[in-house]
Amino acid sequence: MNNSLTPIILLTISNIFMTFAWYGHLRFKNSALWLVILISWGIAFAEYCFQVPANRIGHQYFNAAQLKTMQEVITLIVFCFFSVFYLKEGLKWNYLVGFGFIILAVFFVFKKW
Repeated sequence: MNNSLTPIILLTISNIFMTFAWYGHLRFKNSALWLVILISWGIAFAEYCFQVPANRIGHQYFNAAQLKTMQEVITLIVFCFFSVFYLKEGLKWNYLVGFGFIILAVFFVFKKW
C-alpha cells in the first residue's frame, strides 16, 4: 500500500469514532448526561489512537494545512453517512451545497500555486 494512503485510512477510522463520540448519544436522549459524557470520552480515546498517528505519519507526505483539509472533508463524508444511516436524518440540498464548498477548498489547499 502507498504509505501516503495510510494517514487517509487512519483519519477515516478516527472520524468514524469521533462522529460516534460527538453525535452517537443523540439516539439516547433518555440516558443520563454524565453517562453519555463518560462513554463519549472512551470513544474519543479510541479516536485519538487513530488520529494522532494519522497526523504524525501524514506529516511526512502533507503539510499541516493539507492534513487539516483532508480531515474536514473526511469528517463531512463520514457525517453524511452517519446522519442518514444512524440518526435517520435526511441531507437537504443546501447542506450538500455547503459541504461542496468545503470540499472545493481541497482544490485551493492542494493546488501548487
